Amino acid sequence: MENGHIKSKVENGIGYITFFHPQSNSMPGALLRELAQEVEAMGQNNDAKVIVLQSEGDKAFCAGASFDELISIKDLETGTTFFSGFAGVINSMRKAPKFVIARVQGKAVGGGVGIASSADYTFAVEAASVKLSELAVGIGPFVVGPAVERKVGKSAFCQLTINATEWQTAQWAKEKGLYAELFSTVEDMDKGIAALAQRLAGSNPEAMMMLKKIMWEGTENWDTLLLERAAMSGKLVLSEFTVNAINKFKQKA
Repeated sequence: MENGHIKSKVENGIGYITFFHPQSNSMPGALLRELAQEVEAMGQNNDAKVIVLQSEGDKAFCAGASFDELISIKDLETGTTFFSGFAGVINSMRKAPKFVIARVQGKAVGGGVGIASSADYTFAVEAASVKLSELAVGIGPFVVGPAVERKVGKSAFCQLTINATEWQTAQWAKEKGLYAELFSTVEDMDKGIAALAQRLAGSNPEAMMMLKKIMWEGTENWDTLLLERAAMSGKLVLSEFTVNAINKFKQKA
């Protein structure tokens, strides 16, 4: 439980992948790698026609990177490897030959915004505010940037990136295209997810696979691009400025 977990199951043609970490669903490197592997495996599972990605708890969908792990990084290779964890999750969602539906039941920060942006269709509740806080701790949303910008556009991405300490509302995220549908309660959201997932599970798998390829045209270089971005973050996290900023941030949390 202390290290979190990933769970998956297939029911009625719908593949469910659930992640959890006790610190507001913040993601250490090992959990990110496991999540990416699970998305890839579900993409190859013939029993699953559509994928629903979700997290446990009711406060935070994903609080981004694990600060405990961030401040333990002492060299570039380790830093690059850690940030490539989010790259792996994003790329696994991008390359899955099935539509990925995200269930955002709480706030999303940093890498959490990246995961929500990488889904093909994202449901959220009205309490699911978003924030890209990376600049506030001395780095930047380099790895998640392409996914967020693809979904909300450059202007909104810049707004999130520059105003790194301020939350944007779920309504703002819906207006910018990050969230496809917004609900006042988790119960209503889950009904909406179930209805769409069931319809997709009965749709033509080949048609959905072809549509997904078209929807993600122009991202074929992301396997390389996101790793290059991970190295940028890996370098910055070693700086004295960033170490001090993360420690201050942890004290406030």
